[in-house]
Amino acid sequence: MRNKLTYILFLFLLLSSFYSEAQSAKQKALEAKRVKYQKELKQLNVLLFSNKKEEKSVISLIEDLNYKVSVRRNLIKVTNDQANLLTREINANQNEISSLREQLTTLKKQYSEMLVKSYKSKSEQSRVMFLLSSNDFKQAYKRLQYIKQYANYQKEQGDLIKTKTQKLQELNTDLLRQKEDKDRLVAENRKTKRELEKEVNEQERLMASIRKDQSSYASKIKKKQQEIDAIDREINRLIREAILASNKKAGKSSSSKGFALTPEAKLIAKNFVSNKGKLPWPVEKGVVKVRYGTQQSPIDPTVKINSNGVRIATEKNSRVRAVFKGEVLAVAGQKYSNPTVLIQHGNYITAYRNLSKVYVKKGDKIVTNQEIGEVFTNSDGETMLGFGIFKDSKPQNPAGWIYKM
Repeated sequence: MRNKLTYILFLFLLLSSFYSEAQSAKQKALEAKRVKYQKELKQLNVLLFSNKKEEKSVISLIEDLNYKVSVRRNLIKVTNDQANLLTREINANQNEISSLREQLTTLKKQYSEMLVKSYKSKSEQSRVMFLLSSNDFKQAYKRLQYIKQYANYQKEQGDLIKTKTQKLQELNTDLLRQKEDKDRLVAENRKTKRELEKEVNEQERLMASIRKDQSSYASKIKKKQQEIDAIDREINRLIREAILASNKKAGKSSSSKGFALTPEAKLIAKNFVSNKGKLPWPVEKGVVKVRYGTQQSPIDPTVKINSNGVRIATEKNSRVRAVFKGEVLAVAGQKYSNPTVLIQHGNYITAYRNLSKVYVKKGDKIVTNQEIGEVFTNSDGETMLGFGIFKDSKPQNPAGWIYKM
């Protein structure tokens, strides 16, 4: 009986602990996402919407609003997920509280009956007579063991009632906290949805003004993409030339698609890879306005935006920092584009595009977080850094390399 009670108590506490930890882990993950989106919205307001004096183009305004709306929708979704998880936790706690109350009622009734029975036969004389009336020593020994087990059972029943009562109190406290947290999240979501409604209305108003001359705006987007494609081709050409030169120097085949690395360069590349997901941002403050890959234009869905890296909106006069130590491979600049700095890290290259000022030159040794230039601000007041990572000449998704990008 004693072992069975101990096992039931242990199993009850273990299952409660596992469930609680699993729910807590989910809530922590959701809360981390919610804080991330809130922080991103604050940065968006500072970097893209704080300067009312500068007149942005309609295209820039729609792009900014489109991004802000997507972040706000993500915030609403994750807040809803948190509230729904809390609802499930509240229901589970309420069910557990009801079950515990029933168990406590039964336990207390059994314990009360046991105490009454024990009181009626509690005298030493009764216990001695119980032992002396045994037929033999073996039966007397068994009766003594029974008296001890019965006393232990009484203690375990009392301990179990105490444990369940404490658990019930904790659940009631948790329940109150969960209901408060849910009310707070629901109130926040109502406010967020009102903000979203305003932004969507503004977005629709701007889109209505664009539809009057859709082809003209689509033409501007295509022209901008063509300029970016031209820069991409120039970067690719410079990297391929560097690969060719490294293989020629090492006496290897010119058909090789990868860098011929010295032992030192191999070590730098290894360290670069070991820091994947932990590399610092190339600017102190920024939000990723355009992600890696092919995506639809928010102005015209038929127009595709191809991005070999990311485009980071930052503040005016923002300094650009190297994300890892290496050597300046090239400082590229076309007739109709702003300078691009390429830094080599073994067989990896980081590219920093759309600079107004450049502080480094080809062949310079660079350390992590060293300032290499400033980001260009266009006539619309938009300060946008193009940032890319390449393995040999193959583009990589920077979001997998930069910390919390």
